[in-house]
Amino acid sequence: MGSPPSEFISSSEPFSYSKEFKPMNPEDFRDKAHKAVDFITDYYKNVETYPVLSQVQPGYLKNLIPETPPNTPESFDTILSDVQNVIIPGMTHWQSPNFFAYFPATISSAAFVGEMLCTCFNVVGFNWIASPAATELEMVVMDWLATMLHLPKSFMFSGSGGGVLQSTTSESILCTLVAARDRVLNEIGVEHVWKLVVYGSDQTHSTYKKACKLAGIDPRNIRSISTRVEDEFSLSPITLREVIEADLKEGLVPVYLCVTMGTTSTTAVDPIKELAEVASKYHIWVHVDAAYGGSACICPEYRHFLDGIEKVDSLSLSPHKWLLSYLDCCCMWIKNPKLIVDALSTNPEYLRNKHSESDSVVSYKDWQVGTGRRFKSLRLWFIIRSYGVENLQNHIRADIQMAITFEQLVRSDVKFEIVVPRRFSLVCFRLKQLNGFDSNCTEFVNKMLLERVNSTGQVYLTHTVVGGIYMLRFAVGATLTEERHVISAWELIKEMANTMVKVDS
Repeated sequence: MGSPPSEFISSSEPFSYSKEFKPMNPEDFRDKAHKAVDFITDYYKNVETYPVLSQVQPGYLKNLIPETPPNTPESFDTILSDVQNVIIPGMTHWQSPNFFAYFPATISSAAFVGEMLCTCFNVVGFNWIASPAATELEMVVMDWLATMLHLPKSFMFSGSGGGVLQSTTSESILCTLVAARDRVLNEIGVEHVWKLVVYGSDQTHSTYKKACKLAGIDPRNIRSISTRVEDEFSLSPITLREVIEADLKEGLVPVYLCVTMGTTSTTAVDPIKELAEVASKYHIWVHVDAAYGGSACICPEYRHFLDGIEKVDSLSLSPHKWLLSYLDCCCMWIKNPKLIVDALSTNPEYLRNKHSESDSVVSYKDWQVGTGRRFKSLRLWFIIRSYGVENLQNHIRADIQMAITFEQLVRSDVKFEIVVPRRFSLVCFRLKQLNGFDSNCTEFVNKMLLERVNSTGQVYLTHTVVGGIYMLRFAVGATLTEERHVISAWELIKEMANTMVKVDS
């Protein structure tokens, strides 16, 4: 080897370093953790006092934080102070009780403790031997939740299927789509991948198209089937059959259908049973995306939205949206785990062991895109054990009741209308179209109303456009929200509307 560059040649003075660097000193951790818990507790207590929607301008942070990192340690108190004074002003507060924008990111003390332990153990549970408890607790918890949802045994480890915790719905869709793709390509040959066609509605989540592209589906073969206001924006089985038949005539190969139970825009529910019956005639893999609405099905009165689930191949829902679990947590069940393992498995020598080789255990690395995985089942385990099924059902019902309260308030004002039926805890509404004005004017007025409401910082709402109709979305579900927050939000919306629109009584 040649001589090292001059800048690496040692000087007469030995390099100085501290032998006392201990990044995980237990007593130091105890002190900092206590301070952090106090900080977090105060944040939750005071979160209502912050503007829900951040009031900062793009680029605000670069002027408040040094351009270069510190060379020597800074005190923990100083860092926490900067979180308070620099970071919090730049946050949109999803945990505010006045957050009514996107579907919520729910929280709970049980899940927080579970997450603390998950972080504490920091296991990388890619296969059984890497952490037997991590694998087996996940299997148990997935069967528990399947039982709460009254899923058939074909989706459970206690039956012929099984479940896994993914990070997001998009990962669940990607994994099942790859399994469906490979199942077909094993029959027709990989050279025909360009023939594969996938289906969803124009209300299917936007990440669906991204997952399809990642799976190698030709973008021209991603069908986004139009929905109608007359069908409450759910996917029509009749239309689906017509589109499939047209593709077959072109020599294409239908492979995958994404059915949605609770769409993002309006919580539309696709008819699972009828769509699955159509798909089965063409040997199409059916996946149900129940990311938001699925959690409600732990309540018997909402379980009918999953009718026909026994006819589909896979299902996913996200407890972080409505079951108090914090990000990120997406439950995915599959009828035939072998198909997903065949599509995603890797078996490098350094991960081989007698247990995995015997096929007597689950290796969750073969159920997901990546290899490493966290002990996330602790969160769900703590939630279910700490609260019990009955309290979780009441939590769902309470949110829906608050949405019903808001819906009734909207209906009580002649200036407003409910645009689509409320199913869960999302209310889609708008200022009515005024006599003598076209739809463009109505859209402009509602955009102005949304901007004025959000600019106050008191509440945060979002909008959507479905079937050409611009509407406002009021999503109830932030864990700290109470009925008084819903009523106050309505009073603000009504006040802003009254300054814009005058209607003769």
